Amino acid sequence: MPDASTAPPAGAASPAGCPPPSTGAQRRRWTYEVWLVLGVTVLGSATYAILNLVDRYTIDVPLGEQTAAINTTINARPWLDLLYQLRRIVFLALPALLALYLLSANGRSAMRRIGLTFAQPGRDLLHGIGLAAAVGIPGLGVYLAGRALGITVEVQPAALGAFWWTVPVLVLAALANAFLEETVVVGYLVERLRDLRWGVVAIIVASALLRGSYHLYQGPGMAIGNVAMGVLFAWYYLVPSWGRRVLPLVIAHTLIDVVAFVGYALAPHAWLAALGLA
Repeated sequence: MPDASTAPPAGAASPAGCPPPSTGAQRRRWTYEVWLVLGVTVLGSATYAILNLVDRYTIDVPLGEQTAAINTTINARPWLDLLYQLRRIVFLALPALLALYLLSANGRSAMRRIGLTFAQPGRDLLHGIGLAAAVGIPGLGVYLAGRALGITVEVQPAALGAFWWTVPVLVLAALANAFLEETVVVGYLVERLRDLRWGVVAIIVASALLRGSYHLYQGPGMAIGNVAMGVLFAWYYLVPSWGRRVLPLVIAHTLIDVVAFVGYALAPHAWLAALGLA
């Protein structure tokens, strides 16, 4: 039996970057923690999206003729609507900080653990741009194909009024979405499932299906597209040579959403109609 005095402390990293040894009690605690974190972050959106899709399929209007609006006006008075929008953005991103806090137990920095730092700014930016192109360009094709097949609703990424604060708010909303989703659905979830000794394939599938589930309100077509995005992002994060960094994923997701949100808000209606986006 090994000498207890030479055993690594709880939470310490094991050789070759493997998760630390864990007891049955610790694994149960992590399992409960995962469900609680997902419950206060994306599971609410996932269950709503599933019910919303059931609703869409059980009314007389065909799915392809329905719409889904994102970033909508909350209050008719512009100054109060701005405050509502900023409040929504703050509380959208806040649960990701809870996930980081829980992941940083035993003195380990969760920011460094999942690569949410600015240690490699140039490399992260290039990877983020590359990932955004790899997802965004085919994603538009998936959307148009889904519209043509009638399995995707008309998505309106920005339904705010034209005010001085519209573009900054849309950019902040894109950043908040990216920070929440990539921190929780990739960084936190992948690390916790590795702690629980899940295999690589199971981790990628779980992360990807979770991402697709909360996009079901846009129709099965976009949900499938987001599952593909989830596979790519989780796989990228798990490749050791890329350093298990979430920041490139946050950059990529932000760029995709900024193009969608701001582009939709500023593009002439004729352009959107020609692309099947209006």
